[in-house]
Amino acid sequence: MMIEFQNENMKGRRIKRAVAISADMFLKNGIENVKMTDIADASGVGVATLYRYFGTKTGITIAAMTHLWNELKGMFSGIFESEVFLAQSGLKQLSELMRMYTVLYEAHKDFMKLLGEFDLMMIREKVPKSELEEYDQSIINFYVVYEAACKRGVADGSIREDVDFHLLYVTYGHAMMELAKKLLRGEILPTDNFSEGYKELEMLVNTAVEYVRKR
Repeated sequence: MMIEFQNENMKGRRIKRAVAISADMFLKNGIENVKMTDIADASGVGVATLYRYFGTKTGITIAAMTHLWNELKGMFSGIFESEVFLAQSGLKQLSELMRMYTVLYEAHKDFMKLLGEFDLMMIREKVPKSELEEYDQSIINFYVVYEAACKRGVADGSIREDVDFHLLYVTYGHAMMELAKKLLRGEILPTDNFSEGYKELEMLVNTAVEYVRKR
């Protein structure tokens, strides 16, 4: 029994390593340009084992993206629990939360670009929502902190009380993420000019902040 337990632990570590390596490969080369055999060669896990465990390349891609989101969560953990952040007005807290999307855009461009490719892959392959539950849970969710900032702002008089804050959160998040993905996909039309992409994102931040500011 002990030998079987050790073997299972070793297999689990090898699978986790394969997921981490596939995540790095996707970041560097994109999803389409990485084959299962490439992942097998780089991780030392047989391609047959990968297919047995994940079923398809889609399976390991979902696992890799979940891994990347969890890594980002670790990087951001604690920032919004600091004394400096909590001492600010609700409006200032909300402003800093909204600017986290610009941080993702500036500091993690490869990841944001990969998100766009991943979304298109999930749509193209018609992946059922049930297979994306763990991935969904891994995505950084600022809503709890965001809601607390909104309530603080209403209480301290810096934020309007008549705003549908959940609708604002969803709308703003979608707009920022999709704009970031578009900017990172690159210019397509002759009139496209993404040289001031960061300023476009900042414009959305400023617009949202001014919308909720109490006059």
